[in-house]
Amino acid sequence: MKVLIATEKPFAKVAVEGIKKELQEANFEVALLEKYSAKTELLDAVKDANAIIIRSDIVDKEVLNAAKELKLVVRAGAGYDNVDLSEASDKGVCVMNTPGQNSNAVAELVFGMLIMAARNNYNGTAGGELKGKKIGIHACGHVGRNVVRIARGFEMDIYAFDPFANGEEMKKEGVTMVNSVEELYSTCNFISLHLPFTPETGKSINADLVNRMPEKGVLINTARKEIIDEESLIDLLGKRKDLKFYTDIKPSTSEMFTKLFAEEGRYFETPKKMGAQTAEANINAGLAAAKQTVEFLKDGIAKFQVNK
Repeated sequence: MKVLIATEKPFAKVAVEGIKKELQEANFEVALLEKYSAKTELLDAVKDANAIIIRSDIVDKEVLNAAKELKLVVRAGAGYDNVDLSEASDKGVCVMNTPGQNSNAVAELVFGMLIMAARNNYNGTAGGELKGKKIGIHACGHVGRNVVRIARGFEMDIYAFDPFANGEEMKKEGVTMVNSVEELYSTCNFISLHLPFTPETGKSINADLVNRMPEKGVLINTARKEIIDEESLIDLLGKRKDLKFYTDIKPSTSEMFTKLFAEEGRYFETPKKMGAQTAEANINAGLAAAKQTVEFLKDGIAKFQVNK
């Protein structure tokens, strides 16, 4: 069996060594493709691979057509919209993610941006504190639960909206579950977004929703850019000078957001998606991907399969 590690943005060296060790101990052949600049390099590399481990790399119909021996794609991370799930299913290829491995890293970034927003980008003016403020968590999966844990340490009042979450469990963690997304936004000083991108969630974070936030509200996005209705949010920020929007995903209209709101400290974007960019998350996700690859190819275990 041959496993290809294909990462345009490579894993940390220590992660690569750990992945290779895990796979080689299972007697798999390991191929490494890093920092490739042309899709043709990936197409050539997948030709005889039985499994492929990726990060944000695109596995589309063309890649899947080239990979005649492919049985498995493992996305080292939570999101998997960079893989054509329908085409993979048609070809009998299992697609997995590694949920939870990057969660703490993303949650810590949320609070880095929350503090930055609350302290006015450290510009020397008097800001505010997080203690005693209301934080709303929109979707409470792996990352959201870590945000809850950290928010407790800041002594924040924690609210969440997630129709799929276990209300009793969340209550035990000190979270007040609200009945609607409108109630969440109307209640909270800070909103942290953790929605996946689906046909239902696309552009669902719009001006009408965000305008419900109390004065000096802060919206934090470490999820997906596609969930934001960018045009309506730009319009709202122009009307409400008290609101702030901080994001870990560069919007399609980044230049407009930056031009209109960055100088006055009401908009901030990371230079690239930074949520999972820690040594620990890098290693955790890579090793999880390797272990899942071994389990699938050896024993057919597909616990984290995301396509059917």
